[in-house]
Amino acid sequence: MAQVRAPFLLGHAEIAFLFQVERQTSQKWRTEGTLGEPDLIASGNPYWLLRTVMQLDGEGDRRIDRERLATYKAGIPLGYDLEAQERLPVIVGIQEAARVLGRDAQAVSRWRNRQRIAAADLFLSGSPLWLLDTILADAQQRQRAIAVSEVAALRAGQRAPQKPRGRRPNVPTSSPPREPRPAARTFTSTEHGAAAEFLASVLGKGHSVVIEPRP
Repeated sequence: MAQVRAPFLLGHAEIAFLFQVERQTSQKWRTEGTLGEPDLIASGNPYWLLRTVMQLDGEGDRRIDRERLATYKAGIPLGYDLEAQERLPVIVGIQEAARVLGRDAQAVSRWRNRQRIAAADLFLSGSPLWLLDTILADAQQRQRAIAVSEVAALRAGQRAPQKPRGRRPNVPTSSPPREPRPAARTFTSTEHGAAAEFLASVLGKGHSVVIEPRP
């Protein structure tokens, strides 16, 4: 199938390559909120438009290496800059492609390994991505059935819930206030009932108890 135009997108590996940092650093930028919300999530993986990533260039000590930027762009011969997320074409990963084709992700992976599905339009951070139109044209050529409802949902911007990968952005949490420790009490040999009740109450609240016999 002829190569198609695809927008410049980057996953964590490509971002790390441009900034000459470790992939974990890019993931940390997202966790800390330095790198904003992804412009696309496909098969649980986050991706950002080049325009979004370029906004980090020159922020603090972050610098994009221009030679690496040229190398990245050369790897997507028909790539183009997209100004707004709203104009992003429908792009799918293996999980979405599987739902469109009414199969499971393992089947689509096998097709890809055996070259029985169109070559990916993009290959980012170790994962293949296709334009939805590429998957549909390939299915028509191979006379494969498609799930019309899944196609409609994707075109409407609706994607099935997916288990996110990687670390989530930090969200401040507060621990519940701890209940104050009960005050120590002394019981005589005639206060068996009160001692047992107090012991049960303290243990029931998750505290430990030290019993110290006295004459």
